[in-house]
Amino acid sequence: MAIESVRLAIPKGNTEVSALFRSLGYSLPDDFDNSRNYIVPVAGRNIEFILAKAVDIPTYVEYGAADIGIVGKDVLLEENRDVYELMDLGISKGELSVWSMFAEARTIPRVATSCPKFVQRYYRERGIQVEIIKLNGGLELSLLTGVANCIIEVYNTETSNHLFKLEKICTTSLRLIANRASYQIKHSIIQRLYEEMIAVRS
Repeated sequence: MAIESVRLAIPKGNTEVSALFRSLGYSLPDDFDNSRNYIVPVAGRNIEFILAKAVDIPTYVEYGAADIGIVGKDVLLEENRDVYELMDLGISKGELSVWSMFAEARTIPRVATSCPKFVQRYYRERGIQVEIIKLNGGLELSLLTGVANCIIEVYNTETSNHLFKLEKICTTSLRLIANRASYQIKHSIIQRLYEEMIAVRS
């Protein structure tokens, strides 16, 4: 009888995630955070890691390429994939907020963000007209150059470069997610990992 195992997708190079698993007693390679491999088995454990871009992890989990995954709440909101969100790991904490160089919001916000699908849903649900500009980083530059009059971004501090925080949308952190079928079929091993993570947090 084959030993049940799971594939866990994690953000490549995220040292907080590797530190979490080392604290759980996982023997990870010394070069794990900088590994050139995409799939890394763990000695003595019935688990192998998929090292992926954070934005792709919900997709890998939804389609079953990974049974479970670890990804930021902001990515989950943007990708809106059909997965189970099992727990808040309480690491890589931040705050998804609306920021501007002005103390008050403009009449029609022109928002630069790296999560346009979520932002579109967010404003539509509130009946607010908004222009959305998708950028892949360095969002504050869009304010300095006048491309946008506000940005929606995750920061882990209350202020950023003298910007005004107009609105807090939500708190973000890394979450453990699962493929819906895998959660049923491989429930025992996923539950053991879940309990390990609960224990290390307490």
